[in-house]
Amino acid sequence: MTAVTRPAGRLAAYTYEEYRRFEDTNPARHEYVDGQILAMAGGTPAHARLQAAVLFALERRLEGRPCQPFPSDLRVKVVATGVATYPGVTVVCGSVETDAGDKFEHYRQIPTLQAYVLVSHRERRIETRRRAPDGGWSEHVAGRGQTAALEAIGTELAVDEIYDRSPLTREL
Repeated sequence: MTAVTRPAGRLAAYTYEEYRRFEDTNPARHEYVDGQILAMAGGTPAHARLQAAVLFALERRLEGRPCQPFPSDLRVKVVATGVATYPGVTVVCGSVETDAGDKFEHYRQIPTLQAYVLVSHRERRIETRRRAPDGGWSEHVAGRGQTAALEAIGTELAVDEIYDRSPLTREL
């Protein structure tokens, strides 16, 4: 990355283009938030297994359809807020160019985003936030023995199927 001179004592505010150049030449992944380049923390083995289980389940359920699941290597930029990050699993219907907290506040600014799914690594819980026709959001929680409906892509995830795939999460 090209060195950028900034006033002493002030946090550097990088442009998105500077972030992309930095990210393209760095082996570690970083998020881009409010002009800052932030190192991403590594996940736990349980988190990685849950991510793989969700990706595998969605891959099977979406076969032959125009929607494709991607692992956390796919960077998502929220044009409305300028945040760039790597969700655990992203499902894209159509072109990749189409575009629980702080991250959700950014993601919900994507006009085409229909649902946001959180898979807990602490308990058997899949939380789905869905965009309503009026633009508001509703929250649905599925636990042990239940399924989480992913209406936007016409499928569902069985909670127990996701957690039972690995000894790291089977006890949850």
